[in-house]
Amino acid sequence: MRVLLVHNQYRSATPSGENRVVHQEGEALAGAGHEVMRFGRSSDEIEHWSAAKRATVPIRVVWSRESRHDLTLTLRDYRPDVVHVHNTFPLLSASVLYACRDAAVPVVATIHNYRLVCAGGDFFRQGTVCHDCLHRLPVPGVLHGCYRDSRAASAPLVVANVVHRKAWRSLVAAFVFISAAQRDLHRGLNLPADRVFVRHNMVPYSSMPSVSRDPIVAFIGRLDEVKGLYLLMAAWDRYRGEAQEPGLRLVIAGAGSLEREVTAWASTRPSVELLGHIPHGRALELRSRARAVVVPSVWEEPFGLVVIEAMAAGTPPIAPSHGSFTELITPGVDGVLFRPGDPAALALAIADVEARPESYETYGNRARATYEERFNPEHSFKHLLEIYDFAIAHPV
Repeated sequence: MRVLLVHNQYRSATPSGENRVVHQEGEALAGAGHEVMRFGRSSDEIEHWSAAKRATVPIRVVWSRESRHDLTLTLRDYRPDVVHVHNTFPLLSASVLYACRDAAVPVVATIHNYRLVCAGGDFFRQGTVCHDCLHRLPVPGVLHGCYRDSRAASAPLVVANVVHRKAWRSLVAAFVFISAAQRDLHRGLNLPADRVFVRHNMVPYSSMPSVSRDPIVAFIGRLDEVKGLYLLMAAWDRYRGEAQEPGLRLVIAGAGSLEREVTAWASTRPSVELLGHIPHGRALELRSRARAVVVPSVWEEPFGLVVIEAMAAGTPPIAPSHGSFTELITPGVDGVLFRPGDPAALALAIADVEARPESYETYGNRARATYEERFNPEHSFKHLLEIYDFAIAHPV
């Protein structure tokens, strides 16, 4: 099969799970003997543009004539069997769908976030989950300045969603949502049900020698508000305050907008170790020796990549009971769910890790089995090919 992957890469300064997923799927396709080509842009490009060219970004968000033109030429020369569209924001735009229509090439679109129905892309505003735009025109997204706290920056996203909503419904042969929870939050788009699929991200596992568990819980991810860093810090302080002699350490690995605040907080707490951004191999080692991996996200994660990576390492995840987590984790079996946004509930979960290490070893063993049974990358890859076959057999 000849596949063209279309993706606007996120800034390299902000590590992205979406970038990783697109890369891994491309590698898997090529490794299985399929012919793969990549078409896209990188948001890093914008930093090197002139001020005049940067001023055109809002226009490109709504319609990128350049991307449509370049993709048209690529489709003519490459002649793919299917185009797999991932992220189109900010430099590709929905113009790529029209280029595929004109070339009569079927499109599979993986929806990685909530960008089609939320200007911010995360259903999160002022420290809490927000669904104001869920079943209506997304005007509140402009009024609240949901993208970068700016009405001017949010307006192009809302305009693009409204103007191209019909195109997304009618020009895509197969929609792929990465969890059932995420799919359900997109029902307001009224997508054709027979073209909607739920396929969890493919999460490869890199084996490593067995290591002993250390008395630590780990956070691995972006240091951003939506990832629950404020919640984690409050919960850890509560855990330390209630434990006579805290028996666990917290290891935080990652980088992001809250890095300075987290660093200042950690510097006065000997029980906290801050590693910064670490390479894949070191992250795997950290997951493997932790008693639990904490995923305190305060937004409704469409898919918990860190959760599945922890399970693959045989380490139980601790996550809030909202978003995709409720379908990924079976509490008391292969992980723990706590009340969303509640530092006391998270502190109790952390204290439980200290109090019952043998139970968490059992949870970890079951988590590894869950990964093999439900999130095996071979099964995910097979499902991807089935979706491609469907799109080719049912063009729009």
